[in-house]
Amino acid sequence: MRPAHRILLLCAGLLAAAQFVRPTAGLLLDIFREFGPSLCGLDPSFVCGRPSLVMTLAVLPPMLLLLGAAWAAVNWCVRPIRDLAPLIANVGPQNLGHRLRPGAGRDEMSVLGRAIDDMMDRIAIGYEAQRRFAADASHELRTPLAVQRMLIEVSMARELTEEQLTLLTAQLLETNERNERLIEGLLVLAESDRGLLARVPIRLDRIVATTIEKHRAAADDKGVTITSHLEPRIVVGEQVLLERLVTNLVQNAIKYNRADGTVEIAVAEDPALTVANTGDDVPPDEVAALFEPFRRRTAARIDHGGGAGLGLAIARSITRAHDGIIAASSTGHDGLRVQVSFPAAPPHTLAPTSPPP
Repeated sequence: MRPAHRILLLCAGLLAAAQFVRPTAGLLLDIFREFGPSLCGLDPSFVCGRPSLVMTLAVLPPMLLLLGAAWAAVNWCVRPIRDLAPLIANVGPQNLGHRLRPGAGRDEMSVLGRAIDDMMDRIAIGYEAQRRFAADASHELRTPLAVQRMLIEVSMARELTEEQLTLLTAQLLETNERNERLIEGLLVLAESDRGLLARVPIRLDRIVATTIEKHRAAADDKGVTITSHLEPRIVVGEQVLLERLVTNLVQNAIKYNRADGTVEIAVAEDPALTVANTGDDVPPDEVAALFEPFRRRTAARIDHGGGAGLGLAIARSITRAHDGIIAASSTGHDGLRVQVSFPAAPPHTLAPTSPPP
């Protein structure tokens, strides 16, 4: 029986019982006046001179009886909810696939069961994402460590010339730098997933202008032309994380580009930031996977270009921490367009904290 039906029956029972409370109380009072003192071993004159005592002694037993009945009735009403506890208690990391499956009913228990199943679906997706992330991170860390071990064993196995020693040292340094970038990326990702510790108004266009200047030399070395259109735009958030967001998008746009390619960067009200580049062909159905950790356009797990495959994953996490939305689009050829939208700054926001470029 549905909890609503049980509660309805309880209310009906209370209304029915209320009709008999007054006459029953009067009858009990008359009975107690007649027989109560002798049963309790009291002097009749002592009892009759104290009407409040008579009323208390007469009403106390039925009140206790009613309280006990009410307690049992309330437990009966909420029993369907309590019966869910053992089912929910069986859910754990070992069986995240367990579901209540209450059916398509519209009663309270069916609605609650479906809500719990939906919650478990979200938990299972998050748990699987964390498990996959840990496995991917372990793989990414294990590979350069194995390379380092191999290089060290080679150096210990035989005498090296000065040229070979220089080459070995350079390879070890490159592998170590890749590990540092990976660990730094993991730390930034964990920090952005935690959320923002403080929110202050920041000029996004100034951050973008500074980032462009820092990467213009790298773009020129690769033959990539950077163009920009920057309008004043205030974002309420953390400057360090916003700088990392812009840096990751600009670095990706330069890295995955062709020799005579372009990078177009724009800051406006909505979307707040747009970064579009020419270069690698990205099938539209593979765009969403680029935001997953350790995913790269080449679909290879090892990036010989030195990246850790965390750039867009970190960008997505930082955007979410700022209550924004990041999306990418591709026509299937010649590059990728990434757009980031942030909530509009409050009207009273006046003083941006980021310094001018």
